[in-house]
Formats: sequence, C-alpha cells, structure tokens
Amino acid sequence: MGKIRVNNIRVHSNHGCLKEEMLIGSDYRVDLEVHANLSRPSQSDKLSETVDYVHLNNIVKEEMAIRSNLLEHVAKRIINRIFLEIESVLAAEIQVSKINPPIGGDVESVTVVLEAKRPT
Repeated sequence: MGKIRVNNIRVHSNHGCLKEEMLIGSDYRVDLEVHANLSRPSQSDKLSETVDYVHLNNIVKEEMAIRSNLLEHVAKRIINRIFLEIESVLAAEIQVSKINPPIGGDVESVTVVLEAKRPT
C-alpha cells in the first residue's frame, strides 16, 4: 500500500450560498491524498502502472469549476470521479478550503474534509 498526495491545488470558483459568492467567487485550496498499491510501479518505473497525479489534478480543477452551494458537495463529486476513473485508487481523502470566507470575521479559511474507501 502507498499514498500519493497532491497538495495546495489553487483554484478560483463560485461555490457558496451567498449571492456575492455566486457572482464574484472565492479562492480555494484543495489537498488530496489517495491510497493505492504502489509496489508494482515502484519496481517497473512505468507511469501506466501508477496513479497519475496529473489526472488527479485535472479531476480537481474540472469539478471545482462546477458551481456547488456546499464544499461538501464538490468534495464528494471529486472523490466519486476519482473512484470512477482511476480503478487502482482504494481510498481517498480530500480537503477543500475556502480562503477568506465571508463569515463576518477575520478567518483565514474554512475546510471540509471527506474520506472514502472504494465501494465494494
């Protein structure tokens, strides 16, 4: 078993329930960790036998571009796509953070964390 992490994926998107969030948007940070058996690619040195982190990054960027009211919803969509498109991924954890959220205080970010195992 092994882990692949893609950290600090930065995107601008229009998630949120407030009208100004839908219009202006906000900055987001996404951190992703996937679990897979990495013993074979660690020996073969073949990209085709591992989890391609370029693919992971593209999934995150594409799903973050689709507006959702809740960070929980976009995070779950990202995990669902990872399991759908990358069958070697056995488990995933995603953190989606809204930077400088409009919540009436001096808050650096709010973060939603979801974990899931591949459905059997």
